Amino acid sequence: MRLPQARLDQVLDRFQQVEARMSAASDGAELVRLSKEHAELKPVADAVAELNRARSELPELEAMAEGADREMAALARDELQALKERLPELERGVALLLAPKDADENASAILEVRAGTGGDEAALFAGDLFRMYSRYAQGRGWRVEVDSVSEGEMGGYKEIVASITGNGVFGRLKFESGVHRVQRVPVTEAGGRIHTSAATVAILPQVEDVEIEIRDEDIRIDTYRSSGAGGQHVNKTDSAVRITHLPTGVVATSSEKSQHENRRKAMANLKARLYDMQRQEKDRARADARKSQVGSGDRSERIRTYNFPQGRVTDHRIGLTLHSLPQILEGDIDPILDALLAEDQAARLAALEEEFG
Repeated sequence: MRLPQARLDQVLDRFQQVEARMSAASDGAELVRLSKEHAELKPVADAVAELNRARSELPELEAMAEGADREMAALARDELQALKERLPELERGVALLLAPKDADENASAILEVRAGTGGDEAALFAGDLFRMYSRYAQGRGWRVEVDSVSEGEMGGYKEIVASITGNGVFGRLKFESGVHRVQRVPVTEAGGRIHTSAATVAILPQVEDVEIEIRDEDIRIDTYRSSGAGGQHVNKTDSAVRITHLPTGVVATSSEKSQHENRRKAMANLKARLYDMQRQEKDRARADARKSQVGSGDRSERIRTYNFPQGRVTDHRIGLTLHSLPQILEGDIDPILDALLAEDQAARLAALEEEFG
């Protein structure tokens, strides 16, 4: 791929404009916005500058390689060959930086895991998945905070909602949304037969600076006593909060101890869900135009199977099979996430190549 010089110049011009406006800005809000854009543009501008330097060296080395001084010409030919081998990698690096990115790449996220078909076994599997994501998040230094939970009768969760806070959470986990299927012998099965159960995972971006208008007349707020497995974790007062968005039917809950905190969390959760609905509409439109993308935004899509008898995990979207089920359930999911992100990266590059020809 050869990126047009006009596109590269456009990046550098914008970076210089932002730097100039930053030095003159007096308004705090504008300075914050410019600083954020500067941080996003700097790695792109640096990569473009390096590519420009390499491109400018090319004709100079070609001229030297054809020169009369045989020794200098031989050295120039060696440098020219090395530069020609390096240029495609520089072009690709800049192309990746220029390729359309998810606006919510660096956002924190809300993780929702719900038991699907399979009864008690599905709830146990939902617990396994939540533990897997929790361990992964802790390994990356992210904070996991449970917002709402409904426990299964035999263990695990009928439903659990948690906030995962940290830089780049959504960008790392966004392709985990969908139906996860498990094949194993349930603890409740005396005959040793393999059962298939499922749980649904949703990853929603937490975007604080996105304006989602929620009118008072469009919501209903209910308080109730949270349910659980019993004992000290069950609230003795009606402190849990359920907010229903009447136009869409979207429901958000929080069931911690403080009603005030539950209202805040439930409202944040509701905004994230409504924002995610907007994202899904855009994702579907993009899926129609780009069939090669990893995720279509369809939460009902079966994306992965965890097969216990064979010790394997298969991601059906990219045809990846790993025979490391125990390690994956302990939170070692980087091999899967890396493969999914690489596939998406390739699709974004292909779209860029199509744009530039």
